[in-house]
Amino acid sequence: MPRSFWLALILGLVLRGSLSLAEEKPAAIPDLTVMDLPSSMDGKPQKVRYWLPKSAGPHPVFISLHSWSGDYTQDHSDWLREAVDRGWIFIEPNFRGPNEHPEACGSALARRDVLDSIDWALKQPGADPERVYVAGVSGGGHMTMMMAAFHPERISAASAWVGISDLAAWHAFHTKPYGRGNYALMAERSCGGAPGSSADVDLQFYGRSPIHFLQHTKDLPLEICAGITDGKTGSVPIQHSLNAFNVIAQARQTPQITDVDIQQLWEKGKLDSPQESDRTDDPTYGRAIYLRRHSGPSRVTIFEGGHEGLPHAACEWLSQQRRLTQINAR
Repeated sequence: MPRSFWLALILGLVLRGSLSLAEEKPAAIPDLTVMDLPSSMDGKPQKVRYWLPKSAGPHPVFISLHSWSGDYTQDHSDWLREAVDRGWIFIEPNFRGPNEHPEACGSALARRDVLDSIDWALKQPGADPERVYVAGVSGGGHMTMMMAAFHPERISAASAWVGISDLAAWHAFHTKPYGRGNYALMAERSCGGAPGSSADVDLQFYGRSPIHFLQHTKDLPLEICAGITDGKTGSVPIQHSLNAFNVIAQARQTPQITDVDIQQLWEKGKLDSPQESDRTDDPTYGRAIYLRRHSGPSRVTIFEGGHEGLPHAACEWLSQQRRLTQINAR
């Protein structure tokens, strides 16, 4: 065969291989649309980013909440990818932006902004009121727990990752002998001062801490997750997740995580005597699991990792939850 034949054959194989590789690449993440959504509480326009599936419904609604210092522009591409692949309506509300002023940080206004985004999403063609999901990481985990505690009837399921459950305890953690860290100062700007400075300030810290209200989640499926090294390599100690779960367990009269178990996880990074549920192998995580406990439809998981969320694991769990939500008839 002439040399030109072999060159053409090799070139053809290379091109076909390249096309095959290109076909295996995931589709590009779509652009999000930005809109102003007036608050139903104070009338101020609030920024929201969203994506709507083009296919026919029904479509679950997924509310992705930004972190403590973030806002609606925060990169949630990993979460968006999960929503797009599943045909979920994707909403990223601002809920008053970074937690550094009184209107933010789990306030009634911020919670109403999330509810307004849910109301808007449920008006879209094909939206499924039996599958309204909320998830967030860090400050988003804090807000996820706040929504679960204050508005369980509006949500089908919630997934909170490395969230702050007790603002006063978190403020203390970020207050060092040489001064208060940025997170402590942001909490003070949100609540009007440092804990103990006045009764009004203490009330603000209390009212913005989901740990005081999670007993009201009732039959809401709530997942609470944290990486084992968070609080050492990250900013939110795992006690925030474990203690939050215990409030739910106590309200449902199911076994709580013992102080001994919490201490062992914090000091040793493992349990001396894990329960059968702690030995679970969850392929959606792709990580070792050190603790998993259940209380009704809710669960807590401590996994190999730090201050992070696992979007695929969260969305896999959420996709298994179905529960009719109330629609706000304003």
